[in-house]
Amino acid sequence: MVYRCLECGAEYGIDQLLYICPQCQGLFLLEDKAADRLRRHPGSFWQRLFNYRKMLNAPAVKGIFLYHELIAPVIPPDDIIFLGEGHTPQVAANSRLQDEVGMAFGYKNDGQNPSASFKDRGMAAALSYLNYLIRTRNLEGVLAICASTGDTSAAAALYAAYLGDRLASAVLLPHGKVTPQQLSQPLGSGARVFEIPGVFDDCMRVVEALSERYHVALLNSKNSWRIRGQESYAYEIAQWYDFHLHNKVIVVPIGNAGNITAVLEGLLRCHDLGIIDSLPRVLGVQSHHADPVFRYYQEQNPTKRIFVPVTVKASVAQAAMIGRPVSMPRVIHRVEEYLRRAGEGSFAVVQVTEQEIMDAMLLANRNGHIACTQGGESLAGLQAALRAGLVRRDEEAVLDATAHALKFVSFQQMYFDNSFPPEFEVIPKPEYQNHPRLLTPQVNLASGSPSSPVEQQAFTQDMVKQLAAILKLKSKR
Repeated sequence: MVYRCLECGAEYGIDQLLYICPQCQGLFLLEDKAADRLRRHPGSFWQRLFNYRKMLNAPAVKGIFLYHELIAPVIPPDDIIFLGEGHTPQVAANSRLQDEVGMAFGYKNDGQNPSASFKDRGMAAALSYLNYLIRTRNLEGVLAICASTGDTSAAAALYAAYLGDRLASAVLLPHGKVTPQQLSQPLGSGARVFEIPGVFDDCMRVVEALSERYHVALLNSKNSWRIRGQESYAYEIAQWYDFHLHNKVIVVPIGNAGNITAVLEGLLRCHDLGIIDSLPRVLGVQSHHADPVFRYYQEQNPTKRIFVPVTVKASVAQAAMIGRPVSMPRVIHRVEEYLRRAGEGSFAVVQVTEQEIMDAMLLANRNGHIACTQGGESLAGLQAALRAGLVRRDEEAVLDATAHALKFVSFQQMYFDNSFPPEFEVIPKPEYQNHPRLLTPQVNLASGSPSSPVEQQAFTQDMVKQLAAILKLKSKR
């Protein structure tokens, strides 16, 4: 395997940590120079192999490396790190929710990864490669570092902690722009956590400068191994549908653009090898508070498109609050190839409001899902695409819930309490608000709570009576 520059085409060996091309500063994608060996087998061979591996208990192929030949065949099985990532459940929306939205769809719950987000896919690949590099080159004192809106830092710190003394971890966060739950994760994993004023883009500039001047292992999606690991999301969707993706739509929220790059790259790789015979529609989604990719593709003439970073505003889709996505050159490169193969309309990016994101998240979760705000963004994007005629009602969509709802529960509470600062532009709908109700005992309790058997009996009967009246329960008698 080699690093191949998307700008000048230069290639470099993988025996060193590289993130940008030394010649032109372009981004890399990893390329398997021996990929022809994979094409010696028909697509049906790979389908049978991957289905067989799902029955095995070998840790090296239990997670994303079930697709070892597609992700990183150069990493020996003994160097692979498996913490339970990958193969997250795909949960169909119930009939009520599908009727309300207007088409069949479901969520792929990547919040059920070890650190509760999709970032574990990329970290499993990046840290397995780093583990391999440390062993084969006898490296010592390696420091892994990343900038983060919360999920990357949690995953990086977790996987680095598993490697113990072989790897130290540091993360850089925008002060006050990470939820308490996300902040607690790298702290709990023992990483050195630094906060700076500004937004994610400011943090990213700092870690980019560090990686250029010092010997550190950068774990943001600028790291090509991260992209390879995240391709597993596409492979799992293909396998879920028995490798038949006709009439399917994959909906992905876009932040730093690494995930949608990986989805496109993974689908193209499967198509190359005949593992899938058709390419699904891919739909990217961005909030109107952080929408540089949407703006780029608003220009219909490809020759007139110019990428312009944006200044982000406060967003509930905090993990996607990025105005200068690092992987944008990769997106442009892979979208061109995807459209060439799958045809016009096979890729689009839609814009949604902060209000739509919160309403969609609560709608989904009131119907049995565990969608985060980015999962709400995916559902709001699907609804926007339906209104715009970008998807058909007879298609079936897979929505990316990138993290667990509990990571972003503070936004839910702000919605319930109607306490969003004005810059979020979110006004709660009464039908989605919810609050606990304190029941006051109507019986005398000496200490404020039942203590004696007589008080306990009277208290229980009182509470039962109150609940039955509030819930309008019918007596069995």
